Amino acid sequence: MPQSIDPANSAAPQTFATARQLHVAMIMDGNGRWAVLRGLPRLVGHRKGAERVREIVTACPDLGITHLTVYAFSTENWKRGAAEVLGLMSIFARYIKSEAEKLATAGVRLRFIGDRNRLEPKLQKLMAGIEARTAHCIALHLTVAINYGGRDEITRAMRAIAATGIAPAEITDAVIGAHLDTADLPDPDLVIRTSGETRTSNFLPWQAAYAEYEFTPTLWPDFTRQELAAILKKFDMRERRFGGVVAK
Repeated sequence: MPQSIDPANSAAPQTFATARQLHVAMIMDGNGRWAVLRGLPRLVGHRKGAERVREIVTACPDLGITHLTVYAFSTENWKRGAAEVLGLMSIFARYIKSEAEKLATAGVRLRFIGDRNRLEPKLQKLMAGIEARTAHCIALHLTVAINYGGRDEITRAMRAIAATGIAPAEITDAVIGAHLDTADLPDPDLVIRTSGETRTSNFLPWQAAYAEYEFTPTLWPDFTRQELAAILKKFDMRERRFGGVVAK
């Protein structure tokens, strides 16, 4: 059985071997609550959360993470107040502008998944620009999910497949996967959700079918490299069978 690891008592972050491919997906929850608990506007929490993304991205290569996918804005988040939604879009734009050169220099490839059609044209242009600017990078594959919802993604994929005129009998897992937003990405090995909530919130339902999950009570702005390292240690102790049986 995996042992419980207390991040507060753990040693310095472990450096993991980089020979393997490791895809970690993160539901970055708790920004608004972090701010409210401090008597601050919710957008302050979101800005703090963006700073945390920068720190975690920097830590990933040393921790052996080759792919990081973060859930920034869901298809359901449009239900929030107009001021908060506009503020979030502004934070996304500022992050892209401020981080583009830093990410390229650090060898981080940035991509976006989700339906871009509802986003402002200026933001779409910024997204396309940084994708092109970092397309050659391989140190870390960072994917940001904006206006993303797993059901919406699968629906769009089904429409695209239907438009090809393919026979139903020819539709396979591989065909569906090739029409998803993540077609050129490996499936996540580990999904982490912060803030204490224990639901997946429509995040990568197809891709994460065999991922391991870790739910932590830590609010996203307080999530550290040390806690990530501790979670990875626990993950390394898990036996992944993918529906099969491991010979003893």
